[in-house]
Amino acid sequence: MSDIANTTRQSRREWLLSDRPQSRMQARLGRFYVTWRRFTANRLAVIGLLIILGLIFVAAFADLLAPHSPTVGDLRTTRLLPPGGEFLLGTDDQGRDILSRLIYGSRLTLYVVLLVAIIAAPVGLLVGTVAGYAGGWIDAVLMRITDIFLAFPKLILALAFVAALGPGIENAVIAIAITSWPPYARIARAETLTVRNSDYIAAVQLMGASPARIVIRHIMPLCLSSLIVRVTLDMAGIILTAAGLGFLGLGAQPPLPEWGAMIASGRRFILDQWWVAAMPGLAILIVSLGFNLLGDGLRDALDPRGSGQ
Repeated sequence: MSDIANTTRQSRREWLLSDRPQSRMQARLGRFYVTWRRFTANRLAVIGLLIILGLIFVAAFADLLAPHSPTVGDLRTTRLLPPGGEFLLGTDDQGRDILSRLIYGSRLTLYVVLLVAIIAAPVGLLVGTVAGYAGGWIDAVLMRITDIFLAFPKLILALAFVAALGPGIENAVIAIAITSWPPYARIARAETLTVRNSDYIAAVQLMGASPARIVIRHIMPLCLSSLIVRVTLDMAGIILTAAGLGFLGLGAQPPLPEWGAMIASGRRFILDQWWVAAMPGLAILIVSLGFNLLGDGLRDALDPRGSGQ
């Protein structure tokens, strides 16, 4: 039985790595298999993936995993209890379980990260590909607008937008997204300039494809791999910016268990009750590290110049 299984596994591997795929599905599966092997060869990248999958699991099942309410505590009996016993990570100044607040706070973290990626990445991709393909004054205008956004530090610009829009998690997402798209536009423009004059694009033009179709159907897909890597690497910065806004009281408002706001409320007790601020800080550190490790692994796996299978 083991010989049969090994033979089947070997034949499946040969089918995936075939130099002459018989269908588009086989070609796509073969590329995915090669990319996955490159990714899993990097152990740190796998650790990063496990951290992010753990974050998603915790956020999805927060109602089942949290031992206590994240917003209700008892000031008389459970205020500022140290880690241990019933409260594994201790309690805060309102008597609320820190572990439960961290678990529910993972939902807010994913909410911010995903919404910013969904808003900023397509905007940057569209601006960059249009600028790179059109050239001329369109390229100059779009890139100068991009340069204006890049001239300001991201956190300072986000603070300005939140101050104009008002505090709140939704406004924080909008502000972070507005400040996050310029690097994606730069990457997309650079990728577009490398393929704009290629034979592949010239053949599509000869077939009568419109500029919009060329940009959307043929240039944007070529920019996705670089964009995915950059978005993944930027997740840590997005989390830190959101935490900074929460720390300043401009992000998620109490009693929402946002990690930056938790650090802000615990800074008054940092010397004696260190766990109130240290635990959410540790959560931010671990999740940011996970996204960075995952981004490094994706960059190596999706690099078209990578060698070996």
